[in-house]
Amino acid sequence: MSLDGREFRNALGRFATGVCVITATNAQGKAVGMTANSFSSVSLAPPLVLWCLQNGSEVYDAYSAPGSFAINVLALEQEDLSNFYAKKGDHLMEEEHYRLGRNGAPLVHNALVNFECELEATHEGGDHLIIVGRVLDMASRPTGSPLLFHAGSYGEIR
Repeated sequence: MSLDGREFRNALGRFATGVCVITATNAQGKAVGMTANSFSSVSLAPPLVLWCLQNGSEVYDAYSAPGSFAINVLALEQEDLSNFYAKKGDHLMEEEHYRLGRNGAPLVHNALVNFECELEATHEGGDHLIIVGRVLDMASRPTGSPLLFHAGSYGEIR
């Protein structure tokens, strides 16, 4: 059976996900950010998480083998940041959007959670690279609702 790519993508979009900005430092030492919803937990011991990077991404080199990176889980009021870092061609971070974490990765201000990671492993996965990170540090806001994405639109928990 052959699946229609568009139908498959639409079906996957029926699964509600959180929205993250993945951050790292590029080869020129500049902070970069990109919006992703392909984040998942992997293991509690050791603490591992993963996200997926499209092979043809214009920032593939910055994310495919970073020493450290962060996964920043966005809050409901951060839809503008999600849109800003989802743009093609411009992934340099604005200085007012982040601070550097203990391990050198840019951390988005006021995110629900910042996971600071070091690269644990990468795995080929079709047209994506699966990036597994070991969580070295994290910070979590005590309040706030997550920004959600479902069927091509933002949403919220009611």
